[in-house]
Amino acid sequence: MAGPLFFQSGAGCPIIGAVSKTSLPPLFKRLPRNPQERVLDGKRNLKDLTHSEMEEFFLEIGEPRYRAKQVLQWIYNRGVHEFEEMTDLSKKLRAKLADCAVVPTLQLRRVSESESQDTKKYLFDLPQGGEVESVQMRYPDEMGAGRVAVCISSQVGCAMGCNFCASGVMGLKRHLSTWEIVEQVTRIQKDLTPQGERVANVVFMGLGEPLHNYDEVLRAVRILNSPDGLGIGMRHLTISTSGLVPQIQQLSNEGIPLRLAISLHAVRDDLRSQMMPVNRRWNLESLMSACAEYYQKTKRRVTFEYILLSGVNDSREEAEELAELLNRHEIHSLVNLIPWNPVDGVPYERSTPQAIRTFQTTVAKSGIKCTVRQEKGADIDAACGQLRLRDLKERQV
Repeated sequence: MAGPLFFQSGAGCPIIGAVSKTSLPPLFKRLPRNPQERVLDGKRNLKDLTHSEMEEFFLEIGEPRYRAKQVLQWIYNRGVHEFEEMTDLSKKLRAKLADCAVVPTLQLRRVSESESQDTKKYLFDLPQGGEVESVQMRYPDEMGAGRVAVCISSQVGCAMGCNFCASGVMGLKRHLSTWEIVEQVTRIQKDLTPQGERVANVVFMGLGEPLHNYDEVLRAVRILNSPDGLGIGMRHLTISTSGLVPQIQQLSNEGIPLRLAISLHAVRDDLRSQMMPVNRRWNLESLMSACAEYYQKTKRRVTFEYILLSGVNDSREEAEELAELLNRHEIHSLVNLIPWNPVDGVPYERSTPQAIRTFQTTVAKSGIKCTVRQEKGADIDAACGQLRLRDLKERQV
């Protein structure tokens, strides 16, 4: 685990002390910290700062606290990343900031849009190497016109090793830092603004396990929610996890009413351990107990994602077991059934439409709301990791 973070002083830049860190279970020790988290090319990375940290930064370079709000509005409300464009700052201050600070952005490598034009997938290059995927999705019937949902990544790759998912095929490279997470939303918002649309919902369901990168994800959540950030309500932010029980418990105590989604996908420990190695560490009983605690403390409904695989986990009996499991733990639940997107080299098959309907009906009869995810972007590899994997393979040819 990293120790305190300190920054070299230069050109009027402050030295700022430790950032509080939280512990992770031994199985998921941190990778070496990303060296560009708070500093880029020897300059302070303003996109990686919360509001209070930005205020501290300005005080330490001899400027009033209110400058933080001005700069944050330029960054997040107007999508500006050049100090010269921040015209309500004096020329002297803009020059000072250019000497000691930076407002970075991600480079877009590839973008794909579905034929229906309701889904667009972005592949971004990261300054220190690697790439991440983000997806924007329109649901006009559910969300209304002009409101867009965005799915973002929290890591480069994934360490969870789920055997049905493209995200972990190349393994875990590193965690994303706060600004790399938030910038995915910022870049998509800049794409939407000319059309009069805005990002209204954000789901952490892209590359990576968000709770494995707990600290940076929570910092990103707070910036996304801040009125001086992107102003997205906590109830419109969703964190999805494969089941890191200690982090779910920690999230229960954060006092923030965001939405929690559990990638469940099986209701028997032997099968779930085969599909998702995380279950070998925290089994279904411990996971359900943590979810029940989350519901009791936050009063937020928990969503359970369930990918249906033909002849593997899609029987009527398993639907009944799923309903019994959730009701026994008294969790206010939504079950979201997901038709599987095929992944090259993975031998599963998607369930038939009849099997999906039967599973949904069986769960719903128990009093649990059960939906089938509306499929979007299948023609552009919009499922987690698929566009990145395709791009890597094409570059190797």
